[in-house]
Amino acid sequence: MSLVVSVLGRIDYAATFAAMQAFTAARTPETPDELWLCEHPPVYTQGLAGKADHILNPGAIPVVQSNRGGQVTYHGPGQVVAYPLIDLQRTGYYVKEYVYRIEEALIRTLAHFGVTGHRVAGAPGIYVRLDDPFSHAALTGPAPAGDPFRGLGKIAALGIKVSRHCTYHGLALNVAMDLEPFTRINPCGYAGLQTVDLSTIGVAASWDEAASVLGQKLATRLQP
Repeated sequence: MSLVVSVLGRIDYAATFAAMQAFTAARTPETPDELWLCEHPPVYTQGLAGKADHILNPGAIPVVQSNRGGQVTYHGPGQVVAYPLIDLQRTGYYVKEYVYRIEEALIRTLAHFGVTGHRVAGAPGIYVRLDDPFSHAALTGPAPAGDPFRGLGKIAALGIKVSRHCTYHGLALNVAMDLEPFTRINPCGYAGLQTVDLSTIGVAASWDEAASVLGQKLATRLQP
C-alpha cells in the first residue's frame, strides 16, 4: 500500500497534534499510511521524558506538553517537520527499525545536499561535524567523557509515539531558521548541545526543496 504524502505548509502545532491523534484513533487495518510535511510557528514541545528545568527561558514562545518520546525541542519557521503515520504491524518491522529507517532517510537527505550526517549512540537524531560538515570520514574512537557530541551540532531531531502499532509525531530537519530559541533550552535534554541548520553550514536550500527531498527519502525508506 503506497504512502499518501501531504504538504500542509505552516500550521499550528497543537492543531496538528490533535489531527494526528484523531487520524490514529480512527484508522483501520485498511487505512493507507500517510506522511505529513509542514512547518510550525515558534513553539517549544516537551516530550514525555522532558524535565521542566531543561526549559531555561522560553520568553514569549509557548510551551506545549506532548505525548511523544524524548525531551524538549523547538519548532519554528525554516524547519521541515515530518509526521509519518505508519501501521507498523502492516509494514512488518518494529519500532527500533522504524527509528533506524527515519534516521537513514535523514542521512540520505543530507547527502543529497553534500552533507554527511552522523548517528550518536543513545542520542536519537542526526548530527554533523561542526569543523567539516562535508567530510565523509566516520566518527572514530570513544566520545570524550561527559561530551558525547565531540565537535558535533544537531541538525535533525526525532520524537515518536506508537499507539496500537501505529506511529505518529516524527522528526524535524533544520533548514534555514532563527536558531536563537534553541539557546533558551537544553535541546533534547543536553545542556550546551549546539543546534545547526543547513544554512549555517553553508547549504542554500529552500524549505520546499528540503521538504521534497526528505519526503521522497522517507517514502522510500519506510516501505515494508
